[in-house]
Amino acid sequence: MRKMLVTGGAGFIGSNFVLLTRRLHPEDKVFVLDKLTYAGNLENLKSLSDDKNCIFVKGDLNDFDLLDSLFEKEGIDTVVNFAAESHVDRSILGPKAFIETNVNGTFTLLEAARRNWKDFQNKKFLHVSTDEVYGSLGDTGFFTEETAYAPNSPYAASKASSDHLVRAYHHTYGLSVVTTNCSNNYGPYQFPEKLIPLMILNALKGKHLPVYGDGLNVRDWLFVEDHCKAIDIVLENGKLGETYNIGGNNEWKNIDIVNLICEILDEKIKSDKTLAEQYPFEGSRKKLIHFVKDRPGHDRRYAIDSGKVQRELGWRPEDKFETGIRKTIDWYINNRPWWERIISGQYMDYYEMQYKERLVK
Repeated sequence: MRKMLVTGGAGFIGSNFVLLTRRLHPEDKVFVLDKLTYAGNLENLKSLSDDKNCIFVKGDLNDFDLLDSLFEKEGIDTVVNFAAESHVDRSILGPKAFIETNVNGTFTLLEAARRNWKDFQNKKFLHVSTDEVYGSLGDTGFFTEETAYAPNSPYAASKASSDHLVRAYHHTYGLSVVTTNCSNNYGPYQFPEKLIPLMILNALKGKHLPVYGDGLNVRDWLFVEDHCKAIDIVLENGKLGETYNIGGNNEWKNIDIVNLICEILDEKIKSDKTLAEQYPFEGSRKKLIHFVKDRPGHDRRYAIDSGKVQRELGWRPEDKFETGIRKTIDWYINNRPWWERIISGQYMDYYEMQYKERLVK
């Protein structure tokens, strides 16, 4: 039985991982640490409210005393670090929070593990990171675990810094760490500031679909449950001190994703009288697409080579983008109360202002 601390476990990827872990490893005891900032949501874990082996702790990753207490009193032997500020736009507007959480918070967590683990036998610290630390690719090629770091946004730089700290704690102190760098995730419980949920919800409501620049930026897309299954495998069998790139082998241009979302929604709503009454719209939702001024320093293309984790640990992504996006759209349609509560707050005012300012006339 593991005693696992999952930081950021009420966020998008973290909550999906907690839900998967409780299904696959019911004997483990899981402590979910989350500050519950704007993107943390306890509703994501509502189905576990009666699970006595899943304990929620509200707290800040930078709280030394809280982390020490958790490690000492609960005997934490496994850490999965999801906690991070993660939206590039927000990092451009206000980078301070990204340094505080992604860099200082990772340092505090590493220190707690180093101080409380008397030896590193049967212990593991898994740090979840991003492909954005590698910078931007040209039209060809892939990021591998040997690709040099070249972060281009404050968010990417803060994650690169945390990756280097994790590596240093392994090589300096022998801490039993492993790092994963993933491509763009999508799926249930994703906060509606990110591309895919933003486009789904705006299209449902008949609002502008803001697309940066020319819409030709390319990302490799990974369905969140596939990512969580990969993390579970790396946690079980990954080699200490190693890095594993996790990608979906699904490269898509942003504009093609937006067009596909419109096509699927048009098809689904047209064939369902109840949905048509809930989300009335004349014609194709593609006419809602508006190009907006590009994000500063917007990386052109990311693509992950996940050959290492496939060869060494036997993981494969199960969902192609075409299947994963349909699952995702269905989830948002079927979970309207979840996203309505979110977008009824400051989120909508913030984003409408940002995109209105960037709208290309």
